Amino acid sequence: MPRRSCPADTKGVRGGGTRTGTVEALPNDRKRFLGFRIMTTPPAAARRGPVAPPGWSRWLVPPAALSIHLSIGQAYAWSVFKPALESGLGLSGTQSALPFQLAIVMLGLSAAFGGTLVERNGPRWAMTVSLVCFSSGFLISALGAATSQYWLIVLGYGFVGGIGLGIGYISPVSTLMKWFPDRPGMATGIAIMGFGGGALIASPWSAAMLDTFGHDTRGIALAFLVHGVAYAVFMGLGVLLIRTPAARAADEGSGEAARAPSAGHGVSARSALRTPQFWCLWVVLCMNVTAGIGILEKAAPMISDFFADTDTPVSVAAAAGFVALLSAANMAGRIGWSSTSDLIGRKNIYRVYLGVGALMYLLISQFGDASKPLFILCALVLLSFYGGGFATVPAYLKDLFGTYQVGAIHGRLLTAWSTAGVLGPLIVNQIADRQAAAGHSGPELYGLSLTVMTGLLVVGFLANELVRPVHPRHHVTPPGSAPAAVPEHAPKEAAAHDDAR
Repeated sequence: MPRRSCPADTKGVRGGGTRTGTVEALPNDRKRFLGFRIMTTPPAAARRGPVAPPGWSRWLVPPAALSIHLSIGQAYAWSVFKPALESGLGLSGTQSALPFQLAIVMLGLSAAFGGTLVERNGPRWAMTVSLVCFSSGFLISALGAATSQYWLIVLGYGFVGGIGLGIGYISPVSTLMKWFPDRPGMATGIAIMGFGGGALIASPWSAAMLDTFGHDTRGIALAFLVHGVAYAVFMGLGVLLIRTPAARAADEGSGEAARAPSAGHGVSARSALRTPQFWCLWVVLCMNVTAGIGILEKAAPMISDFFADTDTPVSVAAAAGFVALLSAANMAGRIGWSSTSDLIGRKNIYRVYLGVGALMYLLISQFGDASKPLFILCALVLLSFYGGGFATVPAYLKDLFGTYQVGAIHGRLLTAWSTAGVLGPLIVNQIADRQAAAGHSGPELYGLSLTVMTGLLVVGFLANELVRPVHPRHHVTPPGSAPAAVPEHAPKEAAAHDDAR
């Protein structure tokens, strides 16, 4: 076939391909150039992993996502290793916290910068990268503990493992919402619930291993080694199980739609950054997370201080039980509130998170020391909102920007988490330290910080009210999507009732 030339903006079809410039595109990305047939990038389907065959149940996808999030949720259990590292390697409390802090920073950065790669290469690629990085981080840390080289633990768990955290966190989001367009909040809530609940499994498991192997460097190394191997196996199950939905497939036998209607119009990640909607949601997420993580990070000493001078002081064991309750509320809120958002809409559920959350903080600051049940109830509600905010935001993004590059957009939005992870503990701890230096004690240590948190939630509430539908000028038609209408039997999205759309 002779070489053809055509203007760069000419759109033509030959065998299902398009022509651009002097290179003629053919099916399966085969192109002729100077008389030779060449292969460029692999087909999109090959890059994005295996497509579900007819009859594949979409309910197999959430467990695949959950296997990743339950694994990387171990990050919240890092504190189990801190005492052993401090005694075994002679570290300070600040030094022993460094691997976790770096891991959270890398989570935000890798999610932000790797989001586009996740969208381009698909969920199986992303889950594989997460598996390799997260498990390798433990193996490198095991080498560091065995050789007493602390910098290897920082490099392994913090840097390498942190990349696995970020890529793994966003890896299933876009795929889940394509499988469950009728219930995107529930679908993402199931997966992200795992990140909140991972510590409930990892904490006793890690503690038991240290008790068995020992709290010296050898015991720490063996515990890290077992973690790396076990998580690789468990995450591998998700990698093998994940499937992307066929373009228009449906499982008529069970009545389940494979639910991948044509993507229609969406918004690219680059364009999303230019919209006020993205930055309003950035503020919403940052304020909600700051308020939640502030009380989570200081939970045990806070409840002890509030009731230290009362007739019913809180023991160390009871304070630890309070922290466990907060973790359970965090996990339950991720699935419960995100599923509720499918019924009442994303904008309305964030009105609850932010408005009722501000009321909870106000009640704690004014009446928290007068009633222990009131204090505990308000704290549990706040932590359920904290977890629910994480689980609901992907569906909120989908409502506004479509599913085209929602994973990449979600990754960029998670920089709000990194910011809040610094702001929340900084506000609560710094104010408490200053109040203690001034001679105050008990609830007086936290009165000002609780007022600040209330104000931040009000700011988030106002930002949520400013969210409006994205202007059509930002819409693009995703490559390969057909403008055909969705079949009549496909369910309407509950998000259509959301007044944010």
